[in-house]
Amino acid sequence: MFEALSEKIQEAFQKLARKGRLSEADVQQALREVRLALLEADVNYRVVKEFTKRVRERAVGEEVLRSLTPTQTVIKIVHEELIQLLGEPAKLDLGGTPPAALMLVGLQGSGKTTMAAKLAVYLRKQGQRPLLVAADTYRPAAVAQLETLGKQINVPVHSEGTKVAPPEICRNALRKARREGFTVLLLDTAGRLQIDEPMMAELEEIRRVINPREVLLVIDAMTGQEAVAVAEEFNRRVALTGLILTKVDGDARGGAALSIRAVTGIPIKFMGVGERPSDLEPFYPDRLASRILGMGDVLTLIERAEEAFSEEQACKMEEKLRTASFTLEDFIEQLRAIRQMGPLEELLGMIPGFQQLTKQLPAEVTERGLVVTEAIINSMTPEERRNPKIINASRKRRIARGSGTTVQQVNQLLRQFNQMQQMMKRMQKGQRGRGMGMMPWLR
Repeated sequence: MFEALSEKIQEAFQKLARKGRLSEADVQQALREVRLALLEADVNYRVVKEFTKRVRERAVGEEVLRSLTPTQTVIKIVHEELIQLLGEPAKLDLGGTPPAALMLVGLQGSGKTTMAAKLAVYLRKQGQRPLLVAADTYRPAAVAQLETLGKQINVPVHSEGTKVAPPEICRNALRKARREGFTVLLLDTAGRLQIDEPMMAELEEIRRVINPREVLLVIDAMTGQEAVAVAEEFNRRVALTGLILTKVDGDARGGAALSIRAVTGIPIKFMGVGERPSDLEPFYPDRLASRILGMGDVLTLIERAEEAFSEEQACKMEEKLRTASFTLEDFIEQLRAIRQMGPLEELLGMIPGFQQLTKQLPAEVTERGLVVTEAIINSMTPEERRNPKIINASRKRRIARGSGTTVQQVNQLLRQFNQMQQMMKRMQKGQRGRGMGMMPWLR
């Protein structure tokens, strides 16, 4: 979502870096480009004005201009101010006597129902026992959608159809949660195409009846500046405790994410980063600021890797690498685990210094390249995966037909795999390091 903003800010700093020593005029010019980049990204004008003013006051001082690394000092200042703009990290309040009720509110189409399921998956990983509540009785098929999602993720759903009033449904769900030992109640409330009085009155009644621990506004990151106005109105009526941004993986300009915290004062708690139930990330301002400035996000990369690779898998893979017994079956297993972590370009962008290189990746290591690679290996027999040396010309033609590729592409994959095996054999004689299990084939 922040790709265009990130590129323009990094371009401004690259121009600074070429100058060596900086003058006040150099800093002013760079800040002008940063300001334009923020405005083009749809960041609120008042927020941009205040942000650049704070950076300017710090960046044109004697300490910066006479520094041995003035550009790095300016980048550090911008990074710190971005973190301040995005606010402190905020965790869910699940304290007190269970169940903790979390009330999801927002406009229709913002992704509340899907987000309820994502939160359920996230909270279950934290050791909670969630209960989903279908309190949207207005949108066609909303109840059925939540029930379907509940079955997919194996989380119970409390629903009473569309004839019972939502406050009563929520009250009954709370009783059920207390009776059956659920620790978290996730209320999927109704949305509208626009804010209206009946909608707000109903939400106020649910809030009064349930007294939720959290009232979370689910807001589409692609909404733009309208998101700020929506957040302000919901906050005025139902006292929001946090925000959840959805569709962060889309091509929105991202200005709402940078504006909404500064204008409303409401903390962003989560970001929806994909369509899968597991595609939900806690919001860390420092990590997002680092991504925007091209500094990478190693912590998030590590967390995703830990989710995709178990300790047992890691030990098994390390042993195979150490003994050079890594096969194409192991390769495809790793390939699938990596794809579960997210798009390859996004993963590489989390490595410091790699963000600009992701556009120059060879075709075979792009997301589409991984799909092609997996198709080729899937078209092999188990014996061929374990011993690629038996793959002769006729086998290659069969594999190419089965995977919808060419013999040349099959040859290229086998050649790269052979090079990787040779590298592992050399590693046996030389250094043996951890961490080679994940992407040795990207060399």
